[in-house]
Amino acid sequence: MAKRFDLLVFDWDGTLMDSAAAIVAAIQAACRDLDIVQPSEEQARHVIGLGLSDALRHAVPDLPEARYPQMVERYRHHYLSRDHELTLFAGAEAMIAELAEAGFMLAVATGKSRLGLDRALKVSGLQGYFHDSRCADECHSKPHPQMLEELMGVFGTPTARTVMIGDTTHDLLMASNAGVDALAVTYGAHPPEALAGHAPLATLHNIPELHSWLMRHA
Repeated sequence: MAKRFDLLVFDWDGTLMDSAAAIVAAIQAACRDLDIVQPSEEQARHVIGLGLSDALRHAVPDLPEARYPQMVERYRHHYLSRDHELTLFAGAEAMIAELAEAGFMLAVATGKSRLGLDRALKVSGLQGYFHDSRCADECHSKPHPQMLEELMGVFGTPTARTVMIGDTTHDLLMASNAGVDALAVTYGAHPPEALAGHAPLATLHNIPELHSWLMRHA
């Protein structure tokens, strides 16, 4: 069957890797270390997908600017202490392998740093499947379209042949800003009702649903 899309761009945290709870816990623990009011789980989940500095500024907006380096350091300490425990969502590796075998160009656009994504790709075993990636310390943070624009430029892929797959409104807004379609997944950081407000091409509730949709419709 003819492909609708050539380039599939995946978010990482909350889309392929089951890491949203660890990110929330690390944000809240960093706040406790600095003796400041910690955000609720909902507030902390909302910032997942943004670059780290932007995420922490949104999560703890009242923190003085001079203390953000401390906040970043404590967040990284707590997140990295659990990093080795994180796993891909069940079925994610098989999905990516089949999509690669089917001839799709695969990429990642993430709020992680380059160091963090490279480590996650290596640990997860997915390193060899993705043709390129963009990280928050290389580009403007989501929802700015730069990550998608650069990836489309690398592959020479038009907007109509590109789709963004993510679990946050930041992903869907980035896709909209870049003029590409988006798929929303509801098993990650943001609630289904928030995702629905951004008119994704489809909304999928687990990896098997996403896998099936991509093989049938992409």
